[in-house]
Amino acid sequence: MATQNYAATSTTTPLAQRPRLNVHRSNSDPVARTKILLLGMRRAGKTSIQQVLFKNLPPKETFYLETTMRIVKHRIDTVIPLELWDCPANTTVASLGVPLSQFAAIIFVIDIRDLYNQPISKLVDFIQASYTENPEISIEVFVHKAEKLQEDDKIENFRQIHDRVNDRLSDLSPDYEQMHINFHLTSVYDHSLHEAFSKVLHRLIESLPYLEELLNVFCANSQSPKAFLFDIRSRLYIATDASPVDSATHNLCCDYLLMLNSFGPLYRSIIASPDRQKQLTGASQPNTFPSVTNGFSPRSHSATSSANHSPAPLRLREVNGTNGHGPGHSSQNGVTSPTSPTSPRAPTPVSPATPRPNHVNGHLNGAASRVTSGGRRTPIQSQPPPTPPATSRPASIRPSGSSSVNLVRNASSSNLRSHSQSNLAAAPSYPKERDKKELFYPSASTNLSAAASPQGGGSTALTYHLITKNLALLALIPSAVFEERRGLVEYNVVFFREGVQEICDVEEEVRVIG
Repeated sequence: MATQNYAATSTTTPLAQRPRLNVHRSNSDPVARTKILLLGMRRAGKTSIQQVLFKNLPPKETFYLETTMRIVKHRIDTVIPLELWDCPANTTVASLGVPLSQFAAIIFVIDIRDLYNQPISKLVDFIQASYTENPEISIEVFVHKAEKLQEDDKIENFRQIHDRVNDRLSDLSPDYEQMHINFHLTSVYDHSLHEAFSKVLHRLIESLPYLEELLNVFCANSQSPKAFLFDIRSRLYIATDASPVDSATHNLCCDYLLMLNSFGPLYRSIIASPDRQKQLTGASQPNTFPSVTNGFSPRSHSATSSANHSPAPLRLREVNGTNGHGPGHSSQNGVTSPTSPTSPRAPTPVSPATPRPNHVNGHLNGAASRVTSGGRRTPIQSQPPPTPPATSRPASIRPSGSSSVNLVRNASSSNLRSHSQSNLAAAPSYPKERDKKELFYPSASTNLSAAASPQGGGSTALTYHLITKNLALLALIPSAVFEERRGLVEYNVVFFREGVQEICDVEEEVRVIG
């Protein structure tokens, strides 16, 4: 009737025999969410569980949480949208206000140090009511605050709670043996809580077999002994491959993901769009395009705006100052260095003491002239020389071969000017993202020594690849395979990512109203 495990229980019902889950929609939420009922006695740790898992509350601060006085509904978005009902201690079946058939799972929290009679009686009452309304509901018992006892004492108390619940249900009716009751030993001070709630989540995900199959294919093709699909924010693993879950491997992945979450906001992509910047950092970013006051002429500004649609070499030559011809840079011995910005409306004039001679028909003249068809040389009306751009340099410091470089640069500038005339008044454009697909998928990896590797054997690499904005793939791969066949591993990650994104798109399409 009940499954006993001193760490966390496994699935009691085969995937193929699971019933289709009930999801319910509210008028205020356009998404159909899977509801979870969180019950327990006063100070059992219900709110602490929710805050540590989904609000990243440090475990040491859970002591200062206030007692829950009314039902609080928390909406959680992961691979499936959830609605967690945090209920006060005096909640009963009658005062709940909605039928238990609307809930897919009941999590009942019992303090391992508490007297067991009152919480067990309340748990049995909800089991009886749920069996009448929804016999297939998942019953999860969290024997919480396990860190308060020694190892032998916590195992003994866990066994007593498990046996008393079974005995009480057997005395009521043998029909309750059909109820699927799972017991978990949990604590907010280690990863046992994450592992237990992950197993609760597995029973609520209808697409779990497809996710597990994708992980099995990835592990087989990448020679990975273990792989997890994690929810980034809560550090709950959504799915894993067919190999048994080792607590040491799971804890290692949780710690690595926690480290990446802590340092990830410190880094951002300078080429990302404002929407992506806001998603990465959680705050709006200033416009990164150069302004006229920064020493860039309007021509350079328009070229920069249109450089998003130009080949990379032209963009680098115009914007970044490649080969010493970028705006606002000087070159000496092939090394570029920034110079002080100059206003585009007040360009640096050419010194009158050293006028640049005009080459006309092979002669050097102070005033230009041209030869007519009759052989006469007629002077050309003197015109002021074209205003040099703010970034021009005296001829004495130009590197050798600058003539050919200038030809390429002038041709590039003319192309960019003609292309930017239509986009000059338009706002700076960014590359459009694909529908519901992310264009930026960061990855990370670290090498584990043979002693630190939970799988044993040689050196192992722990890899991280972003799959969706909320999900990430963490896998253990032999270091030799990861270094020598990196391209094959990345190809398998792309294949896995496309499959998971398709599953998430279908799940979202089914749940969204309209």
